[in-house]
Amino acid sequence: MSPSSSLATVVAAILLVTMSGSAYSGNFLDDFDLTWGDHRGKIFNGGNMLSLSLDKVSGSGFKSKKEYLFGRIDMQLKLVAGNSAGTVTTYYLSSEGATHDEIDFEFLGNETGKPYVLHTNVFAQGKGNKEQQFYLWFDPTKNFHTYSIVWRPQHIIFLVDNLPIRVFNNAEKLGVPFPKNQPMRIYSSLWNADDWATRGGLVKTDWSKAPFTAYYRGFKAAACTVSSGCDPKFKSSFTDGKLQVANELNAYGRRRLRWVQKYFMIYNYCSDLKRFPREFPPECKRSKF
Repeated sequence: MSPSSSLATVVAAILLVTMSGSAYSGNFLDDFDLTWGDHRGKIFNGGNMLSLSLDKVSGSGFKSKKEYLFGRIDMQLKLVAGNSAGTVTTYYLSSEGATHDEIDFEFLGNETGKPYVLHTNVFAQGKGNKEQQFYLWFDPTKNFHTYSIVWRPQHIIFLVDNLPIRVFNNAEKLGVPFPKNQPMRIYSSLWNADDWATRGGLVKTDWSKAPFTAYYRGFKAAACTVSSGCDPKFKSSFTDGKLQVANELNAYGRRRLRWVQKYFMIYNYCSDLKRFPREFPPECKRSKF
């Protein structure tokens, strides 16, 4: 199937990672704190919208008030428009400390008319270096799009508009650490990284275009939290305190995953011979989705 195939039909057919009850729809005033950047982060529209801005003095960021342990997190983002070269917008889960766990979405800006790079990574016990990068099949600055993380003891699934782009399986049996014991908060930031973000740092941030602004809405969580346990609204979705998710990736979803990776993946650490000239990491041999 070519990249021009109808994505609306694709997404409707996947039946991916649905809960038996509705997910909690959040409010930025109730669920998040603006953590740095002074006035550059704003919550408005009654807590339904949030924006982060970057200028030459500082970027900005926020984090969730709650810590999560497994579940599905959804967030809608509209990225910095125009010449975003040198900027990085992040949206990720992370614990704290030298041996932290982390699940990353990073959006690397580019010159006007050139595509963003979506950078994904997974850290476990402080070790990452498990990068996959993608171009998107749409302009992420024109409208809001949903970016989701499904985090289970068995695997992590990255999704864009409910379309799976990456699965990271638990390969502990092969000696590969997996994030499953440390609760994590949701973080996001907008900052200057023109020493590496765009074409390896060759293209610098054009400060005449500042301030750069990214927008957020539509936060949803179907997850267990450290502070309040598993939400009573989802009792039918939990067994013995553990989140139960129906309909993981079905066969059609697995085909769509392969489609995204064939046409839109631009980097995969599991095929980087310069980094791994002798042998790829053991989890790379596990190709099942």
